[in-house]
Amino acid sequence: MKLVMTFLLVLMVTFSAQAAEQPQQPQDREEEMQQLIYEALFHDPLSPRIGAANPKLTLVSFTDYNCPYCKQLDPMLEKITQKYPDVAVVIRPLPFKGETSTESARIVLTTWREHPDQFLKLHQMLMSKKGYHTPASIKTAVDKSGATPVTPDQKSMETLSLNLQLARVVGVQGTPATIVGDTMLAGAVPWETLEALVQEKLVQANGQ
Repeated sequence: MKLVMTFLLVLMVTFSAQAAEQPQQPQDREEEMQQLIYEALFHDPLSPRIGAANPKLTLVSFTDYNCPYCKQLDPMLEKITQKYPDVAVVIRPLPFKGETSTESARIVLTTWREHPDQFLKLHQMLMSKKGYHTPASIKTAVDKSGATPVTPDQKSMETLSLNLQLARVVGVQGTPATIVGDTMLAGAVPWETLEALVQEKLVQANGQ
């Protein structure tokens, strides 16, 4: 599947051109744009995911391996997928906090592509460190997780660029930020808030 990162960079040009050609169909153009954004958010194969293979509800987690609030929220997201087998979570690293945010994110994204079965343990190890990572702590996380060492490549950087563009489009202003259905949760919300919203969106997804 072709990487979708560039679509956000050309949306305005594309739809402006379409508007000139077809000024009578603004609603169709808007719906097409929304579908492109939806596919990029929820169905990018280069972004790690946990939980159900065929979910009825998918959450999107914008996160940072140097963010203390992300480290509070992340175990709750895993717990959600364990408690609700129809839920999946897409992990979208958003490196807002320095070079080691970017380095750890790129290693995770490359590991997901090359050794997907090793991703979750590495993700957990990186999230378990208190405070900011250093190059040494990232290496320690790789070693302790048992993940195969990888060299981050251009695709990992492209995925981060896509994440940053998507974050701007959907209004993310910091991490963590979690999309649950059509609702954005900002910050490390309490478990009760997260679970209640997941339950509500599952009921909607099931048509009840």
